[in-house]
Amino acid sequence: MATLQGFLPPSSPEGRAAVVRPPPWHYSGELLTVEYRTDPERVAALLPDGIELAPEDPGAVALIWADWQSCSDSFEELLDPVRAQYKECFAVVRCVFRGQLYSRCVYIWVDSDFALARGWHQGYPKKLGAIHVTRPVTVGRAGPRLQPGGRFGATLSAGGRRLAEARFTITGPSSSTGFVNALPMLHTRAWPSIEQGAPASMHELVTMKGRDVELGPAWTGTVELDLLASPTEELAALAPREMIAGYHRSVGVTFEGGTCITRIK
Repeated sequence: MATLQGFLPPSSPEGRAAVVRPPPWHYSGELLTVEYRTDPERVAALLPDGIELAPEDPGAVALIWADWQSCSDSFEELLDPVRAQYKECFAVVRCVFRGQLYSRCVYIWVDSDFALARGWHQGYPKKLGAIHVTRPVTVGRAGPRLQPGGRFGATLSAGGRRLAEARFTITGPSSSTGFVNALPMLHTRAWPSIEQGAPASMHELVTMKGRDVELGPAWTGTVELDLLASPTEELAALAPREMIAGYHRSVGVTFEGGTCITRIK
């Protein structure tokens, strides 16, 4: 009998066919964060039983565009960029579980299969989408500089429909990139049973945060955000009631694994 290898499917004799190699996974990227407030009941509607709204600023949301380059510990993906580069857009809220405050990703779209599969392993509810965000430049005129007056745009589409549009103008440096996505993540990893009516094959709450975090200078500024309706998405239900601020920062981080807090029967 053959011995097959692969961290995630498909398994193969040498393991090279797997959609993603095993952790650790290293990430370097540019993040554009839009923080705003929506109606708290819209956030509460996205929290499973047992997970509660944050007691302070319960309607706070961060919608984040990220332009990533990532790789495994072999770093070989960096010489084959199609396996390393991807973009994503994700919505984050804050919540409380067993008395501890967490950040939680409630929606997320990516534009590559390896990022989709990797996210499902981590508990991110990833879907495929088309994500575009203006890149900063250091030479030429075909892009903004990371300085006051720099202007950025960002869009998200899925299923052939535009879901989000953002416009950000830098006003100056910042000590942070906001507070919504600044906590350990609380994720749900779930997979239904193949037998109809049977309990889920996997249903657990996990937490994780990165190591070897490196942060570039943070910038803040004014921001506009439009969320658009779609028959197959519900992001528009988190429409902004009040804008907080926009932020931009270069980020480096390594993911090595998480911790299972509880398994749900």
